[in-house]
Amino acid sequence: MSRPSSNTPNSSRRGPVIDFSQGFVRWCFRIPFLILWRVRVHRLENFPADGPLILLANHQSNIDPMIVGAISPKPINYLAKQSLFEFLPLGWFLRWNDCIPIQRDSNAIGGIKETLKRLKKKERVLIFPEGSRSPDGRLQPIKGGFCTLARRTKSPLLPIALDGAWQVYPRQAKFPRLGNIQVVFGDPIPYEQYESLSDADLSALVQERIAKILVEAQAHVKMSRMQHHR
Repeated sequence: MSRPSSNTPNSSRRGPVIDFSQGFVRWCFRIPFLILWRVRVHRLENFPADGPLILLANHQSNIDPMIVGAISPKPINYLAKQSLFEFLPLGWFLRWNDCIPIQRDSNAIGGIKETLKRLKKKERVLIFPEGSRSPDGRLQPIKGGFCTLARRTKSPLLPIALDGAWQVYPRQAKFPRLGNIQVVFGDPIPYEQYESLSDADLSALVQERIAKILVEAQAHVKMSRMQHHR
């Protein structure tokens, strides 16, 4: 299978090789994550068994995509900044997992079109709707960039909350440290529930859902720390 250049998304990507490679990567990361960061997952049964899906997670750290990918029961697609593909080892890894390069300007249309194609193929895409990592671990305002993707593909939305990732690897840190990370999957939001909402109201709904399960994730982190120090 040929690979696209770092600035060209691949629209004919899903196949057994990619599924196997993503599964292999998930297992490679899953074990050290369980040991080093004591990653625990709650309400994974909310993850739909099939069909297109937009996963919407809060963004505390650079390790968030790896965490969500490692615990996901299904292969997922990632959006990655175009600049990340320019660093050869990382670019190779991203292309191996067939990530979608996105530019944060008017040239982002190619990545958006590729994301739409994958959703229409009933695949799953992970998006961090805050737009960038949180500077302090708290949930930032949700941006509505995902709304067009959701409406065009009628995909259900799956809110996800991570807590502890900021303490493990905050923005200013050079290297991650040991810690505890808890992930909570919220209730899916079907298309029928948001089709009549404006983009502002849909963003507010997602903000509310993520904020709610983030409180739950924070409680799990606190409880885990208490148990760990006994």
